[in-house]
Amino acid sequence: MVTDNRNEVEDDKLTLEVPETAHQISTDSWFQAGFVLTTGINSVCVLGYSGTIMVPLGWIGGVVGLLLATAVSLYANMLVAKLHEFGGKRHIRYRDLAAQIYGRKAYAITWALQYVNLFMINIGYLILGGSALKACYVLFKDDHTMKLPYFIAVAGFVCTLFAIATPHLSSLRVRVTLLGTTMLNVPLAGSGNIGLVEELGIQFLLHLYGNNDSHVVIGINAPSRDYSIPGTSTSKIFTTIGASANLVFAFNTGMLPEIQATVRQPAVKNMLKALYFQFTVGVVPMYAVTFIGYWAYGASTTTYLLNSVSGPVWVKAAANISAFLQSVIALHIFASPTYEYLDTKFGIRGSALKFKNLSFRIAARGGYLAISTLVSALLPFLGDFESLTGALSTFPLTFILANHMYLVAKQNKLSSLQKLWHWLNVAFFGLMSIAAAVAALRLIAVDSKEYDVFADL
Repeated sequence: MVTDNRNEVEDDKLTLEVPETAHQISTDSWFQAGFVLTTGINSVCVLGYSGTIMVPLGWIGGVVGLLLATAVSLYANMLVAKLHEFGGKRHIRYRDLAAQIYGRKAYAITWALQYVNLFMINIGYLILGGSALKACYVLFKDDHTMKLPYFIAVAGFVCTLFAIATPHLSSLRVRVTLLGTTMLNVPLAGSGNIGLVEELGIQFLLHLYGNNDSHVVIGINAPSRDYSIPGTSTSKIFTTIGASANLVFAFNTGMLPEIQATVRQPAVKNMLKALYFQFTVGVVPMYAVTFIGYWAYGASTTTYLLNSVSGPVWVKAAANISAFLQSVIALHIFASPTYEYLDTKFGIRGSALKFKNLSFRIAARGGYLAISTLVSALLPFLGDFESLTGALSTFPLTFILANHMYLVAKQNKLSSLQKLWHWLNVAFFGLMSIAAAVAALRLIAVDSKEYDVFADL
């Protein structure tokens, strides 16, 4: 229950304290922030939701779950956004906000939770980017010479070049525009995430394309799909819990204050507009790709949707290239808090083309992404481990902390009913976090026997 009080949305701008940072703040419109948020949730990961959300939950559970997760995630993010100027200071980092409310000990805990979460997310994008490149490669030359770790290395190199050329989060607006043009997407303010609309069209065309010459018949000539939920009664319990964790993970970045820092004043009001955009217009591509993918392939849908499709080679190649380019942008968004920390700590300011600044970005960001790429190639099956990380950090950051911080910060202004509501949220998501962690650990234990390092999956 977010209280409708204008003072909670806008603190006194004349007395606001702005923390030191080497990156730009207060430069972007709410529309730009909305597209950054939307790009974060409409990345290449969306191509996995048909298999990781819809298959374990089925039509009723999947549709209802996505709608509920949308509403709950919007609510939790609104709570965090309304605390952006709490105490007369702009909290441009999640850890700064936690420290303001709880004290300095919370700074370190929040910092650790957030950066482990973002690091694991970035590893996921490197694996997905490499998978997209490999899927494109095998369309033309399936000789098993190029393995997945090689493509992950290529993805890491491209991400490094992009990170060096993009000094801060606000400069994404130029790169996203160029990428939107490159991908021949719908020209909606040059947003790279609209590439998913293109992929949606590709999925629909491939579904209708009757490939009668192949052993796999799809589209209007396909037999009835199986939409039953696979697995035994016991395994269904754990996969349902895991899918529920994926539901909330799909909508949340874990770095809302860092994105809100780029928004022009009034920062809270503009950020709320960006969130409304994200959770209305922004979720349409995600819904469409997820539902159409499941409708087309049912319980046989793979965790990377483009691996399930059949049709013209050039169309599938374009879709995989689009997915790869989106993974590059999404990784940069989730790596930006790390870049901001390094740039601020070492005093990297001024022109992005200064020799000192350029060489620092090459060394620092190149080193960070080299480590990330090595881990991704070494362990390209990190989906299970990311589920565990999501349970231990995404749930606490996005839902538990959001409700409890708002409760502590606004306790004198909340009624008893409102306090009870926030405590119920804290308790519920705390239990969900524990259950999701147990489910992830079980999945790791079951699957660990099949894994090899530098595996070609």
